[in-house]
Amino acid sequence: MFKFFKKKRKYGALIYVSEPTIIYHTQTERTLLRVIEERLNSNNFILPSDYGLKPTHHMIKDAEIFVAIGIVGKFTSLVSREIKIAQELKKKIYTINVARKGNEIYYDFFEGIPDDMEWLSEEETQKLYEDFRGEEFSGFMKVFLGDRRRQW
Repeated sequence: MFKFFKKKRKYGALIYVSEPTIIYHTQTERTLLRVIEERLNSNNFILPSDYGLKPTHHMIKDAEIFVAIGIVGKFTSLVSREIKIAQELKKKIYTINVARKGNEIYYDFFEGIPDDMEWLSEEETQKLYEDFRGEEFSGFMKVFLGDRRRQW
């Protein structure tokens, strides 16, 4: 009875998921978590979006695995900083690049960090977010990031 109140049992290695704030609490975030669970056989996540905008980089040391999320071939400044911490701590690093082609969204999964990913500065990250939020991109943002109120 009331199975929907039951928490999902956690299993597998502890994974820190470094994600851009623009995908916090979206269908894209939920889909990424399913991709990670399938690929790494774990649903034991440290998810920065669970902590709002509070810094969580100090938790990277607790994780066995670090997953960096890129958007259209770019790491935001936050994700870039966290990757550097994970590298210093010699964590096993994976990358997922979220890209869109037409109405299709692709989740490319890599071991390590692909050489062709662009590392954005704080200013470039703000510009990227402004472009996503801009009037001409409002439809694109819904297709790419998902409507926060609806399921896939």
